[in-house]
Amino acid sequence: MAISVVMPALELTQETGKLVSWRKKEGEAVAKGETLLEVETDKAVVEVEALADGFLAGVKAKEGDVVAVGRTIAWIVDKGESAPVEDAPAAAAAGAAPPAVRAAESAVPPADAANTGEKVKSSPKARRLASELHVSLDSVRGSGNGGEILASDVEAAARSLAASSSVVARSVATEIETLTAIGRLMAERTTQSWTTVPHFFLVRDVDTSALHQVREKLAASVQKNSGVKITYTDLLIALVARVLPQHPRLNASWTPTGIQLHPHVNVAIAIAVNDGVIAAMIPNAHVAGIAEIGTRRLDLAERAKSGKSRPQDFVGATFTISNLGMFQIDSFTAIIPPPQAAILAVGAISDRVVAIDGQPAVRSMMTLTLSCDHRVVDGAHGARFLNELAQAIADPQKYLR
Repeated sequence: MAISVVMPALELTQETGKLVSWRKKEGEAVAKGETLLEVETDKAVVEVEALADGFLAGVKAKEGDVVAVGRTIAWIVDKGESAPVEDAPAAAAAGAAPPAVRAAESAVPPADAANTGEKVKSSPKARRLASELHVSLDSVRGSGNGGEILASDVEAAARSLAASSSVVARSVATEIETLTAIGRLMAERTTQSWTTVPHFFLVRDVDTSALHQVREKLAASVQKNSGVKITYTDLLIALVARVLPQHPRLNASWTPTGIQLHPHVNVAIAIAVNDGVIAAMIPNAHVAGIAEIGTRRLDLAERAKSGKSRPQDFVGATFTISNLGMFQIDSFTAIIPPPQAAILAVGAISDRVVAIDGQPAVRSMMTLTLSCDHRVVDGAHGARFLNELAQAIADPQKYLR
């Protein structure tokens, strides 16, 4: 029985996907669970697995094509079987996107095509971009199936218009850098958070002398057993995850119907990539050991920087840590990633002169800045969490047993 291979919906708002590469050639045998193709989404390049055993047949999309979500791009058939001539409905295809994910392409006509009387087919995202970029859909040539106008077509038209305008307005010596998919997504989400979430910030300086000692103690044994070099970020993930269960409002999400408290602590870490920042998640960090956290963190960072992240790397985070200490930043404030209730910004560890029992002394110090969503967390909640985290950093062995 032939099983259709459809362009998957890997994100909630995804309308199209770019086929990066086929891992199998037409006619080759395919095993269930084997990587079949690679798809580029707004966040990363994701590997898509085969849903059944068989042979790849009826390939309809080539590398580089932008395809509507839910559209059949190939078939997996039994030996000696031919691929169906007509596309099977995407909703009936094995492995089609779950109902919660929008997987249907749109062909809603927004306007009459000039001089033809025909309707212009375009996706909702393309229409939104056309409105934002002041591009007339009548002037855009669609590259999708059946001439459908995609978001990429609108962006190309906008760039063309900008280039034409620059010829007329030569006195304006400016250059516009086109955002990548990740850069555009980051811009949209940070704007949404900053303009809709009531942020407030709490700052605390902490003594990291004990944290340094624990890291030195653990580093050799962990590296010997797992090959992973333990970082201060790994220790902070472990300590934050062990403190959060005592402060459930910090491990919560804002929803239209109320505050959702999470039973598990899934800590995301901000990772810088070439064209933006992504937050990849370590699930159940509250029960994970240091070696496990270090291994997982390294794996997430390597996949993110090589564009090989998986959808499950991003979904389900309940708290985020952003560490810029390695860039010698003393302190900063971070924007909360909705629907999470808080994010912890971590500055550099440095020697500072502080007062100890009324006398000046040099201590290894670090500044923590907690950004909170005031709809979920009030000042007292945030302060109690930050105070206990400071105690955990001052006595990490007590929390890491």
